[in-house]
Amino acid sequence: MKKLSFLDKLKNDNEEPMTQKSKKSHIPFRLNLLFFVIFGLFVALIVRLGYLQIAEGQQYAQKAEENSALRIKTSAPRGEIYDAKGNLLVGNKANLAITYTRGKKVQAKDIVPVANKVNDLIHVPADELSERDKKDFWLANPENLKAAQKRLTDADRTDEKGNKITDEGTLYVKTVEKVTPEEINFDEHTMQAATIFKRMNAVQELNTAFIKNEGVTQNEIAIIGEHTSEIAGVSTGMDWDREYPQTTDLRSLLGKVSSQKAGLPAEEVDEYITKGYELNDRVGTSYLEKQYEEVLQGQKGISEVTLDNKGKALTQTPVKEGKKGENLKLTIDMAFQAKIEEVVRAQYQQLLATGNAAYSDGAYVVVMNPKTGAVMAMVALDRDLATNELTSNPLATINKAFEPGSVVKGATISAGYEQGVITGNDVLIDEPLQIYGSEQKSSVFNKIPGNQIPLSAEQALEYSSNAYMMKLVLKMMKTDYQYNMVLPYQTGDPTLFNVLRKTFGEYGMGVSTGIDLPGESTGLSNKDFDSDLAPMPGHLLDLSFGQYDTYTAMQLAQYASTVANGGTRIAPRIVDGIYENKEDGSLGQLKEEVKPKELNKVDISSEQMDIIQKGFYDVVHGNGIFTTGKYMQGAALDIAAKTGTAETNVGEHVTVNSNVVAYAPSNDPEIAVSVILPHLTSESTRPNQSMVTAIVNAYAEYKAQ
Repeated sequence: MKKLSFLDKLKNDNEEPMTQKSKKSHIPFRLNLLFFVIFGLFVALIVRLGYLQIAEGQQYAQKAEENSALRIKTSAPRGEIYDAKGNLLVGNKANLAITYTRGKKVQAKDIVPVANKVNDLIHVPADELSERDKKDFWLANPENLKAAQKRLTDADRTDEKGNKITDEGTLYVKTVEKVTPEEINFDEHTMQAATIFKRMNAVQELNTAFIKNEGVTQNEIAIIGEHTSEIAGVSTGMDWDREYPQTTDLRSLLGKVSSQKAGLPAEEVDEYITKGYELNDRVGTSYLEKQYEEVLQGQKGISEVTLDNKGKALTQTPVKEGKKGENLKLTIDMAFQAKIEEVVRAQYQQLLATGNAAYSDGAYVVVMNPKTGAVMAMVALDRDLATNELTSNPLATINKAFEPGSVVKGATISAGYEQGVITGNDVLIDEPLQIYGSEQKSSVFNKIPGNQIPLSAEQALEYSSNAYMMKLVLKMMKTDYQYNMVLPYQTGDPTLFNVLRKTFGEYGMGVSTGIDLPGESTGLSNKDFDSDLAPMPGHLLDLSFGQYDTYTAMQLAQYASTVANGGTRIAPRIVDGIYENKEDGSLGQLKEEVKPKELNKVDISSEQMDIIQKGFYDVVHGNGIFTTGKYMQGAALDIAAKTGTAETNVGEHVTVNSNVVAYAPSNDPEIAVSVILPHLTSESTRPNQSMVTAIVNAYAEYKAQ
């Protein structure tokens, strides 16, 4: 090893202290740098916290509040329905109610103690619970659930392929089967608790259901208010029910509203959901309540529900009041409706007393304004043939159809004009027709073979000539009548049937009238031309004078209106206008008038329509020996009309439908009327004409008052 010299040692001794000094001088610098970085981070953190506190504090406070307070919608009363004079027909009855709002992640086991507590506080009558309802309540207790789950065998826990079942829903269904009848043999108090549980458990998360909304007392409201901290989600409020302050025969026409329990109709759920409805919303399910659902449905109120840290609803506070739905005012004055029913009932009971209505279904009448389509009265008496009991059923005027008879002949002449086989008041020969393979077809007043009577179009209506109408059809077939002729028509060919039905439809027969009510029948037209139902050639002739298709009283009233107003088919309507609410919720100012809706115009000239109208006038005022409507000449207002007698059968009994369509006054019509008296044994007293006369007289009296 090399020895160091004195100089080397001295050099080394001098270098070592310098190196240590250099190292020592770097330590404070690093510490200072570290402290500076930490200080900078603290400053940045303080600045950020200050920014969040000052600049965004309100936003985050709002989010925090939203996590503990949620807003839910509450139902509002529906709009009300009034008659033409402003008399209330359908209103709302306010009820005290006890509600339950389900919080977030609330399970059945969480609901059980609340249901039991509510059951101890108030009286809720027990429902008729199903076996499954009772088992669900029993299993909602965790101890009971565990006990039942222990009864599941290995076979219960495996599927058909031997795989272990992991789906909780499937396992629960199997668990339900393990609950014994003894375990759900509840006493009355437990049944009441199970009822409360069912109502609470049926509601979805953050939705509200009624625990009790009938017969709630002020004392029960106070008791619930005192114990809200013990019954999470339970609150007090108001509910409403539809009420009908007047006894009216239009009750069925007004329609029904679903209960909250039933909620949205199953077949229309998707449609309502897309419109913003919720599953338990109450909606109109029939007739006016359904047709005008969006008008009558109120705007929901908003309540704020506070939740605890477990998602249970603690309190419910109204934030925004709901708005009652808008109101409907009808075209029907209940006083006039009642008067027309009185007329119809009295005259029909007279038919029963004389035995002429022994096999009759009842009586069906519609009165409407031919210029606006406003329905003024809908009267239908359905008769129980066994008891003779008469039941008022106005809806039968739109959903029961009968053979009309000769009342359709105005439309048949119109078809002749449209097809160009006649052009004006053309004359054709009335005579009995003998068609090959069928019985003789003739007019009532001319059944003698070979007897020929020339008739104009007007006279054909006045005398009600069947032959005139059949010869129009023959002309449409491009042929003339010959004795025992074979009709140039192929069985099952719909062509000429469609020609006649198209024109009939222009007057409202065999098609939808467009009335603002659901459930309308379009009558019965044998449009299925399959071999089993194929109409024979003679049926085409029968159709021309009203002995084949069937129509409703509303369709015939629209037909009468179309003739009365000169050829414009206007949709009948029950609602006159949509009205706002006064402060007390009653009928307010007009918001929207329901205006007449023109559907089509009959495709003939005004001159041709004049001929049909003159024919209708002559039916009543003609002086001919065969004039059919003379019994209506003495009415308070001048009547134009077309009578009709359809030959029918009830079993082995030969009967007739005694019908009429009419309008008055004939020169400036204000009302159009249809009367159908089906299956009479005789109409020798002209009951159809007598009834129309009484209806027109009742209108004249009503107008004068």
